[in-house]
Amino acid sequence: MENAYFREIKDKDQFQLTFQYVNTDLKVDRQFNFCRNLNEKVESLLNRVTTNVEKVVNKKNKKRKTESESDSKKILVSLLDNNKEVNKESLCYEGFTYTPTNNDIDYYLKVACTPKNETFDEGPTLEAHSTCKVEAGPGNCPFETRHLFTNNRLQGNEFRVVSYNILADLYCDSDYTRTVLFPYCPPYALNIDYRKQLIRKEISGFNADIICLQEVDRKVFLHDLQPVMENLGYLGEFSVKGGEVVEGLAFFYNKNRFKILETNRVVFSEHLDKDPIYSDIWEKVSKNAQLTKRILERTTTIQVSVVESLENDEVLVVANIHLYFHPDADHVRLIHGGVSIRYLEKFIEQLKTKVSKRISLVFCGDFNSVPECGIFKLYTTGEVPSDFIDFQSNKEESIDTLSFKQPFSLDSACGTPKYTNFTAGFADCLDYIFYEKTNLSVTQVVPFPSDEELQQNTALPSITFPSDHVSLIADLKWT
Repeated sequence: MENAYFREIKDKDQFQLTFQYVNTDLKVDRQFNFCRNLNEKVESLLNRVTTNVEKVVNKKNKKRKTESESDSKKILVSLLDNNKEVNKESLCYEGFTYTPTNNDIDYYLKVACTPKNETFDEGPTLEAHSTCKVEAGPGNCPFETRHLFTNNRLQGNEFRVVSYNILADLYCDSDYTRTVLFPYCPPYALNIDYRKQLIRKEISGFNADIICLQEVDRKVFLHDLQPVMENLGYLGEFSVKGGEVVEGLAFFYNKNRFKILETNRVVFSEHLDKDPIYSDIWEKVSKNAQLTKRILERTTTIQVSVVESLENDEVLVVANIHLYFHPDADHVRLIHGGVSIRYLEKFIEQLKTKVSKRISLVFCGDFNSVPECGIFKLYTTGEVPSDFIDFQSNKEESIDTLSFKQPFSLDSACGTPKYTNFTAGFADCLDYIFYEKTNLSVTQVVPFPSDEELQQNTALPSITFPSDHVSLIADLKWT
């Protein structure tokens, strides 16, 4: 037999199979035609083909021999793909997640799910097959070396914090991204179906207690991150940005070590010109019409979560933010940075009237600000004067009457690493984990990838780095 032909029948969820079977010994030369449903199992199809062919072969065989001499012929029917048999299914793993191995390469995967309730009553099992074959992975990724520092889970008065901009698919799925922003990254490695596998593997290997993510697609949170993280013992919250954007901020916490008390989402453009706590800031900003317009057009959002330690008499306020990226917007970022810390100041003041335990602040995010910028100065020194250079980053929107002060004694847990963002067009430190050093101390900072690792595939993202940012991981301790 030379070939078998498959033809899908549109609008009927059926396919046709045709092949010519020739057996010169038995003088069989016959065409077989089958019409089957697309959802039929391969095993069932092959059994049907086997039965029909054997029927014809054995009928011919009986004519050649006497009844006493005759014996039934067994026909072997297999479905091959690149000379590999695909009709046999084997159980690889029972559990919620499965990591393919090299033995799975060039095969399809099937997942079967049997729902059960609390009394272990079972519902019908549903199955789904992968739409593409398992491909070879990227090999060892730099984040796996970093995992060597996070093999252990912390306990007692220590907890691990991760902050990571995971690069939203929203900003990757375009010809401009593939040809202009990240032309050095193979298109398949920019695809979210590829990147999200690495993201989940990277994050889960840090064994963190507090995880703050930026640039999280809503669908990725709901269908990829949340289910996997819940299975690992985390609960999560998602806060979409303002406007029509479908990406935002995600917060996960280890439910075995923390209990959530509340989560808040604030879109600054919806409150800055209305909330009395910002009245002095808005009074000065609103005098510049162009600056006012730009500020109110921003979708910048802060996510603030309050978690209570299950092991210690402590409460954490965990803030998560992603500030505006534009190169000429240092003044916008500084204003949002000042508004953020003002909000947190008032928020914690109110929280102290409801919570009797000590409250500590951890502020994570992609601040899109290098250490020389005003945000880092404001958070680590406590103030920024009105003549600071950031306020003049755009001449038409400049402002010289605004200054900021804040009451928290903050420091950067990871210091000022050389790179937290590394692309071909820009590379610097933009991401931070700020912590309240009067209540907390740093016991470990997981080392950052080397320059050689970052440059191995020109820049980020790459086949081994799923984002253009590098994750930050720090172990903190209540003092």
